[in-house]
Amino acid sequence: MRKHVVLAMLLLVALVLSACAQATPTQAPPAGEATQPPAAGEATQPPAAGEATQPPAAGGEKVTLIIESWRNDDLPIWQDVIIPAFEAKHPNIHVVFSPTAPAEYNGVLNSKLEAGTAGDLITCRPFDASLKLYEKGYLAPLNDLPGMENFTDFAKTAWSTDDLSVTFCVPMASVIHGFFYNKEAFDKLGLQEPTTWDEFYQVLDKIKADGTYIPLVMGTADMWEAATMGFQNIGPNYWKGEEGRLALIRGEAKFTDEPYIKTWQQLARWRDYLPPGFESVKYPDAQALFTLGKGAIYPTGSWEIALFEKQASFPLGIFKPPVEKAGDQCYISDHVDIALGMNAATKHPEEAKTFLSWVASAEFAALYGNALPGFFPLHSTPVELKDPLAQEFVSWRNECKSTIRNSYHILSRGEPNLENELWRVSAAVINGTLTPEQAAQEIQAGLDKWYKPKQ
Repeated sequence: MRKHVVLAMLLLVALVLSACAQATPTQAPPAGEATQPPAAGEATQPPAAGEATQPPAAGGEKVTLIIESWRNDDLPIWQDVIIPAFEAKHPNIHVVFSPTAPAEYNGVLNSKLEAGTAGDLITCRPFDASLKLYEKGYLAPLNDLPGMENFTDFAKTAWSTDDLSVTFCVPMASVIHGFFYNKEAFDKLGLQEPTTWDEFYQVLDKIKADGTYIPLVMGTADMWEAATMGFQNIGPNYWKGEEGRLALIRGEAKFTDEPYIKTWQQLARWRDYLPPGFESVKYPDAQALFTLGKGAIYPTGSWEIALFEKQASFPLGIFKPPVEKAGDQCYISDHVDIALGMNAATKHPEEAKTFLSWVASAEFAALYGNALPGFFPLHSTPVELKDPLAQEFVSWRNECKSTIRNSYHILSRGEPNLENELWRVSAAVINGTLTPEQAAQEIQAGLDKWYKPKQ
């Protein structure tokens, strides 16, 4: 009997304990532990367009994205303006701008990519340097990235495959070529901005006759200025921009054709207006001569705005490359310069895409264009620029047809390298050691050694 009583009591205790266990709430998983995903077939809420498809880091932890770049001068702008604007909307993504010295960037970046230590986001140089990174598998394709529809094929050319089938970097900005001038000098001498070549030389002759200023400030010691700030600046008005550039690629035009010889003929005329001993004047020397008020006109581009506005004590003006006759269609070198891509090996692809979609937005375009006057957004939505010189430069797009430097796309892939050869011969033409005709022949002969247009 006692055995039965004991068994009954034990059974009663077991039933009570079981009931208590069922009534106790289940314990939540510790913060940071993954929860069970929904069963296959269960609907999940889709992310808003342009937002990361990956959920925030567990426990609210931030994901850090590293940007590789050569633009070390831009570090304060990224730290103080651009990154805070993004992080305000995406608090779970922390972005670090980590630049390398410009001259070292390509080598350092390639070493990091090979070692698997490169950042999540790669600042892309235009054309072949970035194309090689994509072909090696280092840059991810971005065709389907939300925001890429905001860019024209022209804007994407520098960061796409030759057939434009794949784009691998988000276009950020271009620079526009033209001429700066000292407004104080022009006012003193009663000069107006020239629009034709005849007017250009009339202005130079008056400045030279007065003797107060160097008429045209540029040197040839570094050689690249002769091509970039000379040949590529004024030439598009002769070879008709994209029409002529693409004709070279297709083999329908040659550097020995009249448009190119005329361009070098103009450069040869510059010799009489340059600083004394211009053959020894380097790029920083020419910049200093102009900003110190020693020169009247400086052939260059929009990338000089920030420096010149900081250093020059006189008001600055700009004018477009001259045309042959008043009313001629004008063309400008609106050279695509910088973009941002995704490291194909990033551990945070969704967060990287979120950042890149923001870079493809009108908000980023406005921030970037105003933080870096002279670097013009390639976004299809027009950006209101606060800097008057920057706004004037970009307004030329409404009057002139845009093109890019004709040596950057496809034509500098062999040896002799077309870009470097244009430096050499353009400097030689200005120095008087080559005639325009000889320069044309040497450039075309070099290109013929390796380049065969696709039929």
